[in-house]
Amino acid sequence: MPRRKQTRRTTVRDARTILRLTHDQGLSAREVAERLKVSKTTVSTYLLRAREVGLTAWPLPAEYEDDAVLQETLFRRMGRPPRDRCEPHWPTVAAELKRKGVTLTLLWQEYRASHPDGYGYTWFCEAFTAFKRRTGATWRNRHEAGAVMQTDYAGQTVDIVDPETGEVHDAQIFVAVLGASSLTFATASLTQRLPDWVAGQCRALAYFGGVPKSIVCDNLKAGVAKPLWFEPTLNPTFSPRGRPAAVPGSSSGSWKTSWRTKRRRRCRSRSSPRCGWRGGRRYRRR
Repeated sequence: MPRRKQTRRTTVRDARTILRLTHDQGLSAREVAERLKVSKTTVSTYLLRAREVGLTAWPLPAEYEDDAVLQETLFRRMGRPPRDRCEPHWPTVAAELKRKGVTLTLLWQEYRASHPDGYGYTWFCEAFTAFKRRTGATWRNRHEAGAVMQTDYAGQTVDIVDPETGEVHDAQIFVAVLGASSLTFATASLTQRLPDWVAGQCRALAYFGGVPKSIVCDNLKAGVAKPLWFEPTLNPTFSPRGRPAAVPGSSSGSWKTSWRTKRRRRCRSRSSPRCGWRGGRRYRRR
Protein backbone atom coordinates (compact mmCIF):
# COMPACT_ATOMS: atom_id res chain seq x y z
CA MET A 1 0.00 0.00 0.00
CA PRO A 2 1.54 3.35 -0.99
CA ARG A 3 2.44 5.65 1.87
CA ARG A 4 0.43 8.80 2.14
CA LYS A 5 2.33 11.90 1.09
CA GLN A 6 2.99 14.21 4.03
CA THR A 7 2.21 17.89 3.63
CA ARG A 8 5.06 20.36 3.85
CA ARG A 9 5.10 22.58 6.91
CA THR A 10 4.87 26.22 5.97
CA THR A 11 7.16 28.88 7.40
CA VAL A 12 7.20 32.64 7.71
CA ARG A 13 9.16 32.80 4.44
CA ASP A 14 6.24 31.03 2.73
CA ALA A 15 3.85 33.62 4.17
CA ARG A 16 6.03 36.41 2.84
CA THR A 17 6.16 34.72 -0.59
CA ILE A 18 2.37 34.32 -0.62
CA LEU A 19 1.92 38.02 0.04
CA ARG A 20 4.44 38.93 -2.66
CA LEU A 21 2.92 36.68 -5.34
CA THR A 22 -0.57 37.86 -4.53
CA HIS A 23 -0.12 41.62 -4.19
CA ASP A 24 2.90 42.16 -6.44
CA GLN A 25 2.31 39.73 -9.29
CA GLY A 26 -1.48 39.51 -8.97
CA LEU A 27 -1.71 35.70 -8.89
CA SER A 28 -4.80 33.94 -7.59
CA ALA A 29 -4.84 31.72 -4.53
CA ARG A 30 -4.93 28.59 -6.69
CA GLU A 31 -1.91 29.69 -8.75
CA VAL A 32 0.06 30.57 -5.61
CA ALA A 33 -0.77 27.17 -4.11
CA GLU A 34 0.48 25.37 -7.23
CA ARG A 35 3.77 27.28 -7.20
CA LEU A 36 4.54 26.72 -3.53
CA LYS A 37 3.16 23.15 -3.43
CA VAL A 38 0.76 23.94 -0.57
CA SER A 39 -2.99 23.70 -0.28
CA LYS A 40 -5.30 26.42 -1.43
CA THR A 41 -6.81 26.63 2.07
CA THR A 42 -3.39 27.48 3.51
CA VAL A 43 -2.95 30.32 1.04
CA SER A 44 -6.43 31.68 1.75
CA THR A 45 -5.78 31.51 5.51
CA TYR A 46 -2.53 33.47 5.23
CA LEU A 47 -4.19 36.12 3.06
CA LEU A 48 -7.09 36.42 5.52
CA ARG A 49 -4.79 36.90 8.50
CA ALA A 50 -2.77 39.51 6.58
CA ARG A 51 -5.96 41.33 5.58
CA GLU A 52 -7.12 41.46 9.21
CA VAL A 53 -3.94 43.23 10.33
CA GLY A 54 -3.93 45.60 7.33
CA LEU A 55 -1.20 43.99 5.17
CA THR A 56 -2.86 44.36 1.78
CA ALA A 57 0.04 45.71 -0.37
CA TRP A 58 3.56 44.88 -1.39
CA PRO A 59 6.26 45.66 -0.34
CA LEU A 60 5.55 45.32 3.36
CA PRO A 61 6.32 48.18 5.75
CA ALA A 62 9.81 48.35 7.19
CA GLU A 63 8.80 47.12 10.65
CA TYR A 64 7.80 43.76 9.14
CA GLU A 65 11.22 42.95 7.68
CA ASP A 66 11.95 40.80 10.71
CA ASP A 67 10.41 37.32 10.43
CA ALA A 68 9.65 37.16 14.16
CA VAL A 69 7.63 40.39 14.02
CA LEU A 70 5.71 39.19 10.96
CA GLN A 71 4.94 35.85 12.58
CA GLU A 72 3.73 37.51 15.77
CA THR A 73 1.49 39.81 13.75
CA LEU A 74 -0.05 37.16 11.50
CA PHE A 75 -0.59 34.47 14.12
CA ARG A 76 -1.71 36.59 17.02
CA ARG A 77 -5.30 35.34 16.71
CA MET A 78 -5.59 31.57 17.14
CA GLY A 79 -8.86 29.77 16.50
CA ARG A 80 -12.29 31.38 16.77
CA PRO A 81 -12.67 34.84 18.29
CA PRO A 82 -13.71 34.89 21.96
CA ARG A 83 -17.46 34.83 22.58
CA ASP A 84 -19.67 35.89 25.45
CA ARG A 85 -20.29 32.74 27.51
CA CYS A 86 -22.68 34.40 29.95
CA GLU A 87 -25.84 32.29 30.19
CA PRO A 88 -29.23 33.84 30.86
CA HIS A 89 -30.95 33.43 34.23
CA TRP A 90 -33.24 30.53 33.40
CA PRO A 91 -35.72 30.97 36.31
CA THR A 92 -36.33 34.52 35.11
CA VAL A 93 -36.80 33.28 31.54
CA ALA A 94 -39.34 30.70 32.74
CA ALA A 95 -41.24 33.34 34.72
CA GLU A 96 -41.28 35.78 31.78
CA LEU A 97 -42.50 33.06 29.42
CA LYS A 98 -45.73 32.74 31.44
CA ARG A 99 -46.73 36.29 30.56
CA LYS A 100 -49.11 36.91 27.68
CA GLY A 101 -47.47 37.53 24.32
CA VAL A 102 -44.00 36.48 25.46
CA THR A 103 -42.22 33.83 23.37
CA LEU A 104 -38.79 32.24 23.38
CA THR A 105 -37.89 34.19 20.26
CA LEU A 106 -38.63 37.49 22.00
CA LEU A 107 -36.63 36.48 25.09
CA TRP A 108 -33.70 35.38 22.95
CA GLN A 109 -33.72 38.71 21.09
CA GLU A 110 -33.58 40.54 24.42
CA TYR A 111 -30.71 38.30 25.50
CA ARG A 112 -28.73 38.99 22.31
CA ALA A 113 -29.38 42.72 22.66
CA SER A 114 -27.54 42.70 25.99
CA HIS A 115 -25.00 40.04 24.87
CA PRO A 116 -24.23 40.59 21.15
CA ASP A 117 -21.63 37.79 21.13
CA GLY A 118 -23.84 35.40 23.11
CA TYR A 119 -25.34 32.08 22.17
CA GLY A 120 -27.60 31.44 19.18
CA TYR A 121 -31.31 30.73 19.12
CA THR A 122 -30.96 26.95 18.74
CA TRP A 123 -28.72 26.66 21.79
CA PHE A 124 -31.05 29.01 23.71
CA CYS A 125 -34.08 26.76 23.10
CA GLU A 126 -32.19 23.54 23.85
CA ALA A 127 -30.73 24.92 27.07
CA PHE A 128 -34.13 26.17 28.24
CA THR A 129 -35.72 22.79 27.48
CA ALA A 130 -32.99 21.07 29.50
CA PHE A 131 -33.60 23.50 32.38
CA LYS A 132 -37.34 22.76 32.37
CA ARG A 133 -36.61 19.04 32.31
CA ARG A 134 -34.35 19.35 35.35
CA THR A 135 -36.54 21.60 37.47
CA GLY A 136 -40.13 20.63 36.64
CA ALA A 137 -41.91 17.30 36.75
CA THR A 138 -44.20 16.58 33.82
CA TRP A 139 -47.01 14.10 33.38
CA ARG A 140 -48.03 12.82 29.97
CA ASN A 141 -51.79 12.80 29.52
CA ARG A 142 -52.75 10.06 27.05
CA HIS A 143 -55.96 10.98 25.23
CA GLU A 144 -58.24 8.46 23.62
CA ALA A 145 -59.20 9.23 20.02
CA GLY A 146 -62.60 10.88 19.84
CA ALA A 147 -63.03 10.97 23.61
CA VAL A 148 -62.69 14.64 24.54
CA MET A 149 -62.96 17.98 22.78
CA GLN A 150 -61.41 20.76 24.86
CA THR A 151 -62.80 24.26 24.27
CA ASP A 152 -61.94 27.67 25.63
CA TYR A 153 -61.33 31.27 24.61
CA ALA A 154 -57.80 32.45 23.97
CA GLY A 155 -56.40 35.08 26.29
CA GLN A 156 -55.55 37.72 23.70
CA THR A 157 -57.95 39.43 21.35
CA VAL A 158 -57.67 40.48 17.71
CA ASP A 159 -58.71 43.85 16.31
CA ILE A 160 -61.31 43.68 13.53
CA VAL A 161 -62.67 46.63 11.56
CA ASP A 162 -66.30 46.97 10.54
CA PRO A 163 -66.22 47.54 6.74
CA GLU A 164 -69.38 49.69 6.84
CA THR A 165 -68.72 51.97 9.81
CA GLY A 166 -64.95 51.60 10.21
CA GLU A 167 -65.35 50.92 13.92
CA VAL A 168 -62.68 48.74 15.53
CA HIS A 169 -63.84 45.84 17.74
CA ASP A 170 -61.94 43.37 19.92
CA ALA A 171 -62.63 39.89 18.54
CA GLN A 172 -62.65 36.99 20.99
CA ILE A 173 -60.88 33.87 19.66
CA PHE A 174 -62.70 30.62 20.37
CA VAL A 175 -60.43 27.54 20.23
CA ALA A 176 -61.40 23.85 20.20
CA VAL A 177 -58.83 21.05 20.26
CA LEU A 178 -59.08 17.27 20.01
CA GLY A 179 -56.80 15.78 22.64
CA ALA A 180 -55.50 12.73 20.74
CA SER A 181 -54.65 14.30 17.39
CA SER A 182 -54.24 17.96 18.50
CA LEU A 183 -56.51 18.96 15.61
CA THR A 184 -57.39 22.59 16.29
CA PHE A 185 -60.32 24.76 15.26
CA ALA A 186 -60.46 28.52 15.86
CA THR A 187 -63.06 31.15 15.10
CA ALA A 188 -63.66 34.76 16.07
CA SER A 189 -66.67 36.29 17.80
CA LEU A 190 -67.51 39.72 19.16
CA THR A 191 -68.27 38.56 22.71
CA GLN A 192 -67.91 35.57 25.01
CA ARG A 193 -71.59 35.41 25.80
CA LEU A 194 -73.76 32.33 25.61
CA PRO A 195 -74.92 32.67 21.95
CA ASP A 196 -71.36 33.09 20.70
CA TRP A 197 -70.15 30.29 22.99
CA VAL A 198 -72.76 27.81 21.72
CA ALA A 199 -72.21 28.90 18.10
CA GLY A 200 -68.49 28.23 18.49
CA GLN A 201 -69.20 24.74 19.82
CA CYS A 202 -71.47 23.97 16.86
CA ARG A 203 -68.95 25.27 14.33
CA ALA A 204 -66.19 23.21 15.91
CA LEU A 205 -68.27 20.01 15.75
CA ALA A 206 -69.13 20.73 12.13
CA TYR A 207 -65.46 21.32 11.33
CA PHE A 208 -64.34 18.08 13.00
CA GLY A 209 -67.10 16.17 11.24
CA GLY A 210 -68.17 14.23 14.31
CA VAL A 211 -69.23 14.33 17.92
CA PRO A 212 -66.83 13.38 20.74
CA LYS A 213 -67.82 11.51 23.86
CA SER A 214 -67.55 14.65 25.98
CA ILE A 215 -66.83 18.36 25.74
CA VAL A 216 -64.56 19.81 28.42
CA CYS A 217 -64.32 23.55 28.98
CA ASP A 218 -62.86 25.87 31.55
CA ASN A 219 -64.96 27.64 34.18
CA LEU A 220 -66.30 30.11 31.64
CA LYS A 221 -69.35 32.10 32.70
CA ALA A 222 -71.18 31.26 29.48
CA GLY A 223 -70.71 27.51 30.00
CA VAL A 224 -70.51 27.11 33.77
CA ALA A 225 -73.19 28.80 35.84
CA LYS A 226 -71.76 27.83 39.24
CA PRO A 227 -68.16 26.57 39.37
CA LEU A 228 -67.55 23.97 42.06
CA TRP A 229 -64.63 21.65 42.70
CA PHE A 230 -66.59 18.40 42.37
CA GLU A 231 -69.88 19.08 40.58
CA PRO A 232 -70.02 22.41 38.73
CA THR A 233 -73.43 23.57 37.57
CA LEU A 234 -73.45 23.94 33.79
CA ASN A 235 -75.54 26.42 31.87
CA PRO A 236 -78.89 24.83 30.87
CA THR A 237 -78.28 25.61 27.21
CA PHE A 238 -74.79 24.08 27.33
CA SER A 239 -75.68 21.13 29.56
CA PRO A 240 -76.47 17.67 28.07
CA ARG A 241 -80.20 18.14 28.81
CA GLY A 242 -80.31 21.16 26.51
CA ARG A 243 -78.75 19.41 23.49
CA PRO A 244 -80.50 16.78 21.34
CA ALA A 245 -77.22 14.93 20.78
CA ALA A 246 -76.82 14.46 24.56
CA VAL A 247 -73.06 15.01 24.42
CA PRO A 248 -71.81 15.14 28.01
CA GLY A 249 -70.43 18.54 28.90
CA SER A 250 -68.19 19.12 31.87
CA SER A 251 -65.91 21.68 33.41
CA SER A 252 -62.22 21.16 33.99
CA GLY A 253 -62.88 21.22 37.73
CA SER A 254 -65.05 18.12 37.53
CA TRP A 255 -62.03 16.01 36.55
CA LYS A 256 -60.98 16.11 40.20
CA THR A 257 -63.94 13.98 41.33
CA SER A 258 -62.54 10.66 42.59
CA TRP A 259 -64.27 7.32 42.92
CA ARG A 260 -64.07 7.53 46.72
CA THR A 261 -66.00 10.81 46.71
CA LYS A 262 -68.71 9.29 44.57
CA ARG A 263 -69.04 6.30 46.87
CA ARG A 264 -69.24 8.53 49.95
CA ARG A 265 -72.06 10.52 48.37
CA ARG A 266 -73.89 7.33 47.51
CA CYS A 267 -73.45 6.10 51.07
CA ARG A 268 -74.85 9.31 52.59
CA SER A 269 -77.98 9.06 50.47
CA ARG A 270 -78.92 5.44 51.14
CA SER A 271 -76.92 4.10 54.09
CA SER A 272 -78.05 3.78 57.71
CA PRO A 273 -76.47 5.74 60.56
CA ARG A 274 -74.57 2.61 61.53
CA CYS A 275 -72.67 2.52 58.20
CA GLY A 276 -69.47 4.40 57.51
CA TRP A 277 -66.41 4.61 55.26
CA ARG A 278 -62.80 4.08 56.24
CA GLY A 279 -59.91 4.05 53.74
CA GLY A 280 -62.30 3.82 50.82
CA ARG A 281 -64.08 0.72 52.25
CA ARG A 282 -67.52 0.44 53.78
CA TYR A 283 -67.86 -0.89 57.32
CA ARG A 284 -70.52 -1.22 60.03
CA ARG A 285 -70.12 0.64 63.27
CA ARG A 286 -70.52 -1.45 66.37
